[in-house]
Amino acid sequence: MDKLKIAIQKSGRLYEDSIKLLKDCSIEINIGIDKLKTTALNFPMEILFLRDDDIPQYLEDGVADIGIVGKNVLLEKRKKIQIKETLGFGKCRLSIAVPKSLIYKNINDLNGKRIATSYPFLVREFFEKKYIKAEIHEISGAVEIAPGIGLADCICDLVSSGSTLFMNGLKEVETILQSEAVLASHLHLGSPQNIIMDKLLFRIRAVKKAKNNKYILLNVPNERLEKIISYLPGIKSPAILPLANSECSSVHSVVNENDFWGIVENLKALGAQDILVLPIEKIIL
Repeated sequence: MDKLKIAIQKSGRLYEDSIKLLKDCSIEINIGIDKLKTTALNFPMEILFLRDDDIPQYLEDGVADIGIVGKNVLLEKRKKIQIKETLGFGKCRLSIAVPKSLIYKNINDLNGKRIATSYPFLVREFFEKKYIKAEIHEISGAVEIAPGIGLADCICDLVSSGSTLFMNGLKEVETILQSEAVLASHLHLGSPQNIIMDKLLFRIRAVKKAKNNKYILLNVPNERLEKIISYLPGIKSPAILPLANSECSSVHSVVNENDFWGIVENLKALGAQDILVLPIEKIIL
């Protein structure tokens, strides 16, 4: 039976979210300690557990058909692979940070500086576009200590909360790249693998859509019904159901998480009552 081979991190910041995504897609996986590969129990898929830096090469070589990897890693490695879907987790930014004591006015202050990074290609590309000449030192791991031990004047590294920079006496001054986890694929998948990948993408998109939305139910006096219906977004249009109390109706709709509180406040002001909010597991459009 044909299977789709997917590569994910064997450890690190994307591992747990990658496993959760597959489980949210109803794909059952047996994960053992120090396991390098496993097979899904209810989906034609084989899972390879790899170092994140190695995933782009495995994809280019066709050892893995698809992989979940940070966009930052994918762009740094410059392999011939294709991004199929952004996944919405593992969000961070690749940023330049300098010592807090340095008076930083603009990017020209980086001219002539020594910069330590694990992303030499992306840093070099960024500097070339900005006409900055700097000395790039490629190191792996613990980049943030480089200025403190005299290895570099500043660094370029991944930043999420910024707490690591703060603890090491650094401040963020320039952002090179906004990154998140992506699903990438080998450029020349066979027909069976393409079919399975499309099925997986269908599930992933349903899960992503659900995470960004809430299902709401509200009771509405019939005289306020028209105004509330015209206000509610819904995926297509709100559903309206009669209640035992003939003077009211029940309205069901879906609202975006980002707009949720503003919408609910306005619904209350328009006369909505007894508003219930429910999570959505999946949305199939």
